Amino acid sequence: MTPYVRPLVLTGPERPADALPLAGGALLFDRVEILSRNAAPRVIRAQDAPAEVLARLTAPRAPVAGLDMGRVNIMGILNVTPDSFTDGGQHDAPEAALAHARVMQGQGADIIDVGGESTRPGALTVAPEDEIARTAPVIAALRAAGLGLPISIDTRKTAVARAAIAAGADLVNDVSGFTFDPALAGYCAADGLPVCVMHAQGDPQTMQANPRYDDVLLDVYDFLEGRIAALAGQGIPRGCIIVDPGIGFGKTQAHNLALLARIGLFHALGCPVLLGASRKKFIATLGQAPDVADRVHGSVAVALAAAAQGVQILRVHDVFATRSALTLWQAATRGTTDDA
Repeated sequence: MTPYVRPLVLTGPERPADALPLAGGALLFDRVEILSRNAAPRVIRAQDAPAEVLARLTAPRAPVAGLDMGRVNIMGILNVTPDSFTDGGQHDAPEAALAHARVMQGQGADIIDVGGESTRPGALTVAPEDEIARTAPVIAALRAAGLGLPISIDTRKTAVARAAIAAGADLVNDVSGFTFDPALAGYCAADGLPVCVMHAQGDPQTMQANPRYDDVLLDVYDFLEGRIAALAGQGIPRGCIIVDPGIGFGKTQAHNLALLARIGLFHALGCPVLLGASRKKFIATLGQAPDVADRVHGSVAVALAAAAQGVQILRVHDVFATRSALTLWQAATRGTTDDA
C-alpha cells in the first residue's frame, strides 16, 4: 500500500542541492513526513520516498480556469444569499454584487467565487430555481460589465451549474464533493469544465452534529483520492480537478487544526489544493473575535500558514488583507519580491 507522504516545505531563500520543486512552483522540499494509521510519523529524505508519490508531488500543476497554479491565487468570495454567516444580504442584487466584485478585483483577487446557497452549519437546502435566480443574473452582470477574471459557481446542483456556465462562469465548486447530485460530474465532464471537489461529513444542516473520524487527516485524504478516481472515471482529467479538505464542514476545532497543520499532504493527490477557512468559527474561538468583522486577522494568519505549505488557492472574504499580507510574507521569507 502506498504510504501517505507530506512534503516538508522550505519557504526561505535556502536552495539545498538535493531539494525538489513542489508542484512545479517556487517552493522546494528536501524531506518528507511519512504518515500511517498504525505507526508514528517519521521523516525521511525526499529522494527516499516512493517514486510514484514523488512524481505527483513534483509535477507542475496545469493551469485551471486560466489560473497559474505555480503561484498562490486568491479566490474572492461573492455570496449572493440572504443568510450567509458573514455577509448574507450584502451582495444579493446584481448591482451590489458587481460593485463588490470590482473591489475584490482591484484588491488583487484572481478568481471570483459566486454562491447562492448558504452552507453555514444548520443551513437548509435551497431550491434550484431560487439558487439560479440568485446567481445567474449576477454572473451575467459581471460578464456584461467586462469583468475578465475567472468565475466559479459554488453549487451542488446540475441545473444551477448549467445556468451559471451559460451566464459566463468557468469552474464548478461543489462542497459536497460531487456526491449530492449524481448528474453534476457527468455534466462537467461533457462540457470539459474544471472542478473543485471538497470533503464534507454530512450536509450543512447536520454536519456539525458530533462529527467523528478514525484519523481526520487520512480519512479526508482517502475521500478526496476516491472522488478524484470517480471523477476521472466519468471523464474529468486529474489536471482539471482542485481539491479542498473542507475546513469547518463536519469538523470540530481539533479536526480543523489537524488538517491545517499537515495540509501539505494533499499535494500528494497530484492536484492543486484550495483552502477555505476565512472567518470560520474556530478562528473566532482561538482569536477571541466573536464579531465576524474581527476575524480578518486570524483568517490572514491561517491563509499564510497554508501558503507556507504550498496551497495554491486561498478562498477568502478579505482580499486586500490577504493579498497584502501574502506579498509581504513572501518578500520577507525569500528576501526578494520575485515569485521564483
